[in-house]
Amino acid sequence: MNEKKKIFVWTLYDFANTSYSIIVVTFLYAVYFKETVNLNKSEGDFYWGLGTSVSMLVTALISPVLGAVADYTSTKKRFLTFFSLVCILATSLLYFVGPGDVVLGLALLIVANIGFEAGLIFYDSFLPEITKPKNFGRVSGYGYAMGYLGSLSSLLILMPLIQMEMISESFPVAALFFLIFALPTLILLKEHKKEKPAGESYFTIGVTRVIFTIKHLKQYRNLAIFLLSFFFFIEGVNTIIYFAGIYATTTLGFTKGELIIFFMSVQGTAILGSVVFGIISDTIGHKKSLMITLFIWIFTVAMAFWITEKSYFYVVGFLAGGAMGSSQSISRALMSQLTPPDKKTEFFGFYSFFGKSSAVLGPLVFGLISSATGSQRYAILSLLFFFVAGIVVLAFVKEENAAAT
Repeated sequence: MNEKKKIFVWTLYDFANTSYSIIVVTFLYAVYFKETVNLNKSEGDFYWGLGTSVSMLVTALISPVLGAVADYTSTKKRFLTFFSLVCILATSLLYFVGPGDVVLGLALLIVANIGFEAGLIFYDSFLPEITKPKNFGRVSGYGYAMGYLGSLSSLLILMPLIQMEMISESFPVAALFFLIFALPTLILLKEHKKEKPAGESYFTIGVTRVIFTIKHLKQYRNLAIFLLSFFFFIEGVNTIIYFAGIYATTTLGFTKGELIIFFMSVQGTAILGSVVFGIISDTIGHKKSLMITLFIWIFTVAMAFWITEKSYFYVVGFLAGGAMGSSQSISRALMSQLTPPDKKTEFFGFYSFFGKSSAVLGPLVFGLISSATGSQRYAILSLLFFFVAGIVVLAFVKEENAAAT
């Protein structure tokens, strides 16, 4: 398979899995859980934040070990397939969640989200294998662009069900979308085979490799600084993703129909941001490009706090979409550039650890502040700190020859 085909097959997984993220995490199930499952009670934000935080915590704890195992045994695709199927199955079972089924609804969300987030560890770590370092930015951007195109496509497919208030039926359809378009990646994408040493368990290999890396972390100081920066700014990004739909309906009074239009417009600018900034980052550098996107995030959060009219909130959505697509794709590209070739999945495990462990705090704090004050506007202001901290730490990252430091 030539490089262009490898890249296309790889990006199809981004196209597939975003049906889960947009339908379950960002939009439909998020609103359905608060309004229908939790009967629109005030603690809905807290429960939603709790569920997402637990799933992120579990993923954070298992990520480095799983990444180390996959590096040593070349089992990335098997892990990717397993966690994808876990997410797909749990998403389809959301069909059975009805009014008052808070525990069941949270349990399935946690399982589905662990499957989704853990799968991304192995998916992201394929990036250095399918293209050259000079193309990391644009190829990562193509992946995210395909992802947002997948979000847009799944929204269009599910629009008739949503308009007929067949919300429960939407979840199995989203799961089927994920399965169908992920199959080419799961079947056709190849990795170099390496056998597990006799007498050693996968768990032992993983733990041993992680302990060794932690003990020798000073050899990867530059990468560690980037991961700390990533920890801060992805906190804000993840929290926005998890509460965007709930904020729009609760604070601004969006209807489901208006939400569909809103998120479609967001996906459009996210596609544009991913592609454009992917090319820009390969030209001016990943670090500088990432800095620009973080400043856009700060401006976007400030606007979200001050805007009270839903019509003006579309401007916030346009900016958020562009910043979201670009910041995530550039982060993945910069991570690929900084990571030692022989430890790519292991360090993507740490990348996932920092990303997921930060998301344990953000949604929980947002939910607590919102529930305690009765206003989501105060909660959204807390996100400014994380973007500013991310910029400050990122300033100390050395981009050139970073993989060797």
